[in-house]
Amino acid sequence: MDQKLKETLIRTASKARHKARVYTGFHVGAALLTKTGEIFTGCNVELHTTLSSICAERTAIVKAVSEGYTEFEAIAVVSDSPKAISPCSFCRQYLIDFDPDILVIMSNEEMTDVVEMTVRELVPMAFVGSGRKQKS
Repeated sequence: MDQKLKETLIRTASKARHKARVYTGFHVGAALLTKTGEIFTGCNVELHTTLSSICAERTAIVKAVSEGYTEFEAIAVVSDSPKAISPCSFCRQYLIDFDPDILVIMSNEEMTDVVEMTVRELVPMAFVGSGRKQKS
């Protein structure tokens, strides 16, 4: 994936975070790239009952799946933090279930702190269900 596309994903995720519904004041946006080139955005949607809230990454995945897309190449995650943040454990498991080799691009809004790694690197020794072949 070229640098221009990575920057497009980061900018798209950054823009998506402005749509977040938050009580914590922490806005997160995600931009999910399918293997066929479509981009789905997501933002965190917080509810009073924390367990019913949904993260930006899972929002983007659910939107893509609801449109018939299940093969993903990359996801960018941007928050209000001055440093890059990583997906939470729930989101990591969501991503690993689709493909452990999805590239995760974590960035601050200014793109001065960018970290890239695959989901496999984010989740060493991950649980991979019997429906997916685990690569070594």
